[in-house]
Amino acid sequence: MDPQPLAPQASLADTQNQADHRNIAIDRVGITNLRYPLQIRDRAHRLQSTVATAALTVDLPHQFKGTHMSRFVQVLNAHGPVLHVENIHEILEQLVAKLHSEKAHVEFIFPFFIEKKAPATQAPGLMDYEVKFDAVYDKGTIDFIVTVGVLVTTLCPCSKAISIHGAHNQRGKVTFAVRSKTPIWIEDLIELVESCASSELYSVLKRPDEKFVTERAYENPVFVEDLVRNIASRANLEPNITWYRVEAENYESIHSHNAYALIEKHRES
Repeated sequence: MDPQPLAPQASLADTQNQADHRNIAIDRVGITNLRYPLQIRDRAHRLQSTVATAALTVDLPHQFKGTHMSRFVQVLNAHGPVLHVENIHEILEQLVAKLHSEKAHVEFIFPFFIEKKAPATQAPGLMDYEVKFDAVYDKGTIDFIVTVGVLVTTLCPCSKAISIHGAHNQRGKVTFAVRSKTPIWIEDLIELVESCASSELYSVLKRPDEKFVTERAYENPVFVEDLVRNIASRANLEPNITWYRVEAENYESIHSHNAYALIEKHRES
């Protein structure tokens, strides 16, 4: 028996598009915690496939009751099963057009992997870093911020100065966010941060490597204050970087608290 054609449905109510009478605009409304495949071109011009946790939002004028959540996912899906970072500006423009807004915001947080060789034995290993792309479209202008999260080792200068044997050290996390005139490589930001710590981290360390890292950290003690100042000094020398915010948090090994410092450069007009 041939299937019977479906009866036409009555028009469905568009509740989100109804008027709202509270006269209060919403700065950002949309979706968060959406995982989506992402491809990033690394400094060696290879494509690295990863998975991003995405957030997409727009502004909502005061007269509308709600936004159309499904349209955010539709915009992403329009770019195929894998998102390329080069498409982010197109996504912003399409969100504004499709949702009839003036502003749009997207955020993609993802792991980025770098193969690093141990400093003495050259044993290879993969290190992962947390990266965030934060982009805003506002009345035709796009603002783009790249943030890297980098784990490092810091050794306490005070402990070294007052102790006969050794000095306490700890792992710390640096969060380094930048705006730049032209695109900047993720690897360049990570290397800038790592060069300013007592030592960088590695995923594989044999005994000669452990000796090397321990001694290097001992010869290069830094407070959390030194760490952020070192990074800020290096960033100030980079003409491509127009703004930065650097935060460092040391997970103290002999205290019950963490040590924290932040420096933010004012944005150039």
